[in-house]
Amino acid sequence: MRLHVLAAGHLTTVQDRGRPGWAHLGVPRAGALDAPAADLANRLVGNPADAAVLETTLGGLAVRASADCWVAVTGAEGPVLVDGRPRGHARAERLPAGALLELGTPRRGVRSYLAVAGGIAVEPVLGSRSTDTLAWVGPPRVEAGAVLPVGLPPGPPAALDTPRPGRPGPLRLHPGPRADWFAGDPVAAMCHAAYTVEEASNRVGLRLAGPPLERVRSGELPSEGMVLGAVQVPPSGRPVVFLADHPVTGGYPVVAVVDAGDLWRCAQLRPGDEVRFSLARPAAAAAPTR
Repeated sequence: MRLHVLAAGHLTTVQDRGRPGWAHLGVPRAGALDAPAADLANRLVGNPADAAVLETTLGGLAVRASADCWVAVTGAEGPVLVDGRPRGHARAERLPAGALLELGTPRRGVRSYLAVAGGIAVEPVLGSRSTDTLAWVGPPRVEAGAVLPVGLPPGPPAALDTPRPGRPGPLRLHPGPRADWFAGDPVAAMCHAAYTVEEASNRVGLRLAGPPLERVRSGELPSEGMVLGAVQVPPSGRPVVFLADHPVTGGYPVVAVVDAGDLWRCAQLRPGDEVRFSLARPAAAAAPTR
């Protein structure tokens, strides 16, 4: 079976759970930016969790399937149309052969995920079908006219699943290793400030406008390893949250790391959205065993 792409919108890529473990060779992890949404889409159509899906930014994706198949759209909420008729969001839908599936502009959120029963079966690169937009490792960006192979469905679709609950409130921060590069307590300063998402944000990083953090050291660090969710502060003093396509090393100081459980929220923030932070609570100590 094949999926024919008629329109790809602003940015559509193939994503799975990414390729961690290659940072020592300079290869970013990539993977779905909103991993819970991609996982949900796969569950709905009966795919394993590591099946590849399409991640599209701000809608505009239009596809036809060469055979009947089950599909599901999750993530950013917006119109889902089959031959012009509304279909459900975050539920399995039957797509007849030749029917036109369109994703409109989301009412909220940024990134939507389209799962097809059987998964997008492009050739894996370094063990993953994810596209990295920093170095363009993996399958190429999905463009209009592309024909994507689809694997064999592994099982029946799910009649119902439970979408993840929204987590209101600020993004949780863990202290980073380079607080001494800034005046006072930079994590506390971030937790008392309000930021807005800049238009330059992408799969590499969430760029924030707001009160700059004041440096007390000059110069730059030697490049050091970067982790997913690292909050790096360039000379402007305005934080950047590293997302799935982040570089594996960097020379700007890291003052904090966004909690892994909140990273999916970064994927759905739009330019101009307000962002606030709070200090993450330390993990509770495990009870002693006897």
